[in-house]
Amino acid sequence: MERIRVESVSYSYQNKYQTVEAVKDVSCTFETGTLYAVTGESGSGKSTFLSLLAGLDCPDKGKIFVDGEDLSVIDRDAYRRNKVAVIYQAFHLFPLLTALENVRYPLEIQGMSRKEAGEQAKGYLSAVGISEEKFGKYPRMMSGGEQQRTAIARAMASGGKIVLADEPTGNLDTENEENVVELLGSLAHDRDFTVILVTHNRAIAERADVQMVMKDGRLTVKHGL
Repeated sequence: MERIRVESVSYSYQNKYQTVEAVKDVSCTFETGTLYAVTGESGSGKSTFLSLLAGLDCPDKGKIFVDGEDLSVIDRDAYRRNKVAVIYQAFHLFPLLTALENVRYPLEIQGMSRKEAGEQAKGYLSAVGISEEKFGKYPRMMSGGEQQRTAIARAMASGGKIVLADEPTGNLDTENEENVVELLGSLAHDRDFTVILVTHNRAIAERADVQMVMKDGRLTVKHGL
């Protein structure tokens, strides 16, 4: 089932020296239950495209529809709060909150009681392989792989069904990289998420259901279902 539709989207920005056409006339769709990988050279527009899907920026031209709703006219703060979660290379966990508190936080924002949110957060952490003894650890006390798994658990708790992952394995060793990609795939295939992964790593991209390539702001499907 279609979750995101991108129609003739273009976006440019001004840097210190020039106007950069970061995304050029991109049209595509993203389905539920599918893991997508977007590859491309640095500066090709991958991260800018992801920020458009996250509602952090609005296209100069074209439209993005999520579950049939035009992203430019809905409450984008509510969209980011309730429908989409972004996972970053640098984890972006709250440093003064424990693993459990990091995952509990979006549940409480949704109006859940602290007790219920805590129980659900424990379930999400367990689902991504974080043991109970780590629930009370702060991010600085956890390995990179544990931090990224906690970030994925927090994404699962966000209430939405869209995960946008921007180089999520960039700071991980090979073993943890494999674990994170497997987790993202299970979100798509077992929990019916739409997962869009931006990566430079071609081996990771080849594990996706659909591979896309960004070049000079234009997106093409390299391989897919």
